[in-house]
Amino acid sequence: MKQYLELLQDILDNGVAKSDRTGTGTLSVFGRQFRHNLDDGFPLLTTKKLHFKSIANELIWFLSGDTNTRWLKENGVSIWDEWATETGDLGPLYGAQWTAWPTRDGGTINQIDYVIDCLRNNPDSRRILFHAWNVEFLPDEKLSPQDNVRAGRMALPPCHLLYQFYVANGRLSSQLLIRSSDSFLGLPYNTASLALLTTMLAQQCDLEPGEIIICTGDSHIYSNHLEQVREQLSRSPTTLPRLEILRRPASIYDYRFEDFSLSGYHPQPHIAAPVAV
Repeated sequence: MKQYLELLQDILDNGVAKSDRTGTGTLSVFGRQFRHNLDDGFPLLTTKKLHFKSIANELIWFLSGDTNTRWLKENGVSIWDEWATETGDLGPLYGAQWTAWPTRDGGTINQIDYVIDCLRNNPDSRRILFHAWNVEFLPDEKLSPQDNVRAGRMALPPCHLLYQFYVANGRLSSQLLIRSSDSFLGLPYNTASLALLTTMLAQQCDLEPGEIIICTGDSHIYSNHLEQVREQLSRSPTTLPRLEILRRPASIYDYRFEDFSLSGYHPQPHIAAPVAV
């Protein structure tokens, strides 16, 4: 994950001070990319410990179409709590748009089903993608996340918003566009989640995992994360872990956390940092 650490250093060296929705302030650069070949290991940071259970269960939750935090909390994941209403609702964000994009006739489109059908039956298509940027349901930035949910909108607009897939020589590669990238806290989760999703789709479609590519728009470090970033950059990365999927579920929607085995993950200690709400 050397490229990720180089991005953090780039932001420290070249970032412009900008205001933001949370009022915290950031250092920001625009338009960056890094790549990782999944043959080289599973891209879970070793310069600080990440909670793989949260990453995997969040992805399972997205794929289920759920938009309430209840299931997440029952499965040890609290990363969405700050934005939810008192009943756990988050509005029609990621999972709703991935699996039940509303149509003009009152129906829905499951974009994940579409992707899998293309991967199996039309793998040379240049349209194998899904996204969550549904303009009708984007939140009003002047309102709190909870008030947006009560108004029928998303608690937050999608950050990781467009996923595209590419098949060549029996290998599945993926590219993710992140419009707003919290580079210390969020980006490592997004990277590992993309790698996990790519591996799951490859298994479902009889392909081998290939390369993941992350493209970031506004790539930033919050002003209250600067010391934590410097601490991380003082550490040297070690060998990446390996991911094994222990069974092949009937569909992309039937994976459980227990299906994933991560071996050789020996990270350096966790680095705590506050979430900008």
